[in-house]
Amino acid sequence: QVQLVESGGGLVQAGGSLRLSCAASGSFNSGFTMAWFRQALGKEREFVASISGDGIIINIIDAMKGRFTISRDNAKNRGYLQMNSLKPEDTGVYFCAARKVGSNDYMYWGQGTQVTVSS
Repeated sequence: QVQLVESGGGLVQAGGSLRLSCAASGSFNSGFTMAWFRQALGKEREFVASISGDGIIINIIDAMKGRFTISRDNAKNRGYLQMNSLKPEDTGVYFCAARKVGSNDYMYWGQGTQVTVSS
């Protein structure tokens, strides 16, 4: 089993920054792809960004490009989402997820961390 624990969420003013962290444990290894999703109140969960095990393949949804950066530290089994120039519409619960090499499904999920951006 893989355990994922997010941290770093909070309340920030528009234009501010937050850095989310995802600590992975259990049977997690550096081959897993890590990703961030978010869910606003009353809306479906949406993909934000992903990073391959070697850190080479990175995908970020267009609306976040230039503002969000995804990274990972395989020595620490941690993933990060740096969020800059935050907007009120970025408010939501942010989830860390992981999938094994060769899998298309994110089987492992964290509990989520709340991000609230005030105007």
